[in-house]
Amino acid sequence: MGKNKDDRIIEELEEFVSEHKKEFIDRVLHRRTRHLTLVFEDIEKPHNINAVLRTAECMGIQDIHFIQNNKGFEINTSITQGAAKWLSFYTHPSPESVENCYNKLRNEGYAIYATSLHETSISINDIDPGIKTAIVFGTESDGISKEAGEKADGFVHIPMQGFTESYNLSVSAALCLNTLMQKLEAGFPPISTEEQKCLKAEWYRRIVREADLILKKRGVVL
Repeated sequence: MGKNKDDRIIEELEEFVSEHKKEFIDRVLHRRTRHLTLVFEDIEKPHNINAVLRTAECMGIQDIHFIQNNKGFEINTSITQGAAKWLSFYTHPSPESVENCYNKLRNEGYAIYATSLHETSISINDIDPGIKTAIVFGTESDGISKEAGEKADGFVHIPMQGFTESYNLSVSAALCLNTLMQKLEAGFPPISTEEQKCLKAEWYRRIVREADLILKKRGVVL
């Protein structure tokens, strides 16, 4: 049986990757997860979402979704400290941005929780960490849209003890991630072997200079 595209990419590029980097990538891959994902509906304060990306990557999260009803988003590498290089982004533009995002997540087995102080909202502490979960965050001024709330499977909030009713976006995302991570003693379930191979091929292409040119010269069809 012939090698698939990911095998070929890894085989052709690995000579350009140091042994230390290879070991580091393999170690990270074994801790990567798609058990939990974060969804951001419109972006009001880009510096906060960039901080979230750095935190999410550090915690082993792979996938980040962006629902773009009205606002786009640009990555600030000085804030993410290179974290965006290792993440997978999914953008859902209008129209039907919420519907398309939620359909994709449900098809992948996620339960969808929108962050809100809605009367039916449950604490992040009460989310079952054994279920694949997508946490949806809205803007810091207006929160989630009506549609994002109505079409979610439920609402979730972070318990607070003071007068202020909300944390900023980067802190909220970090607290949600840490809370769910701490509830699973063994950590989030890792991605599959095939998914690890796919990501390794993708990461090799990102870190090897002129990787696509090298692959083209060696007959690898991308």
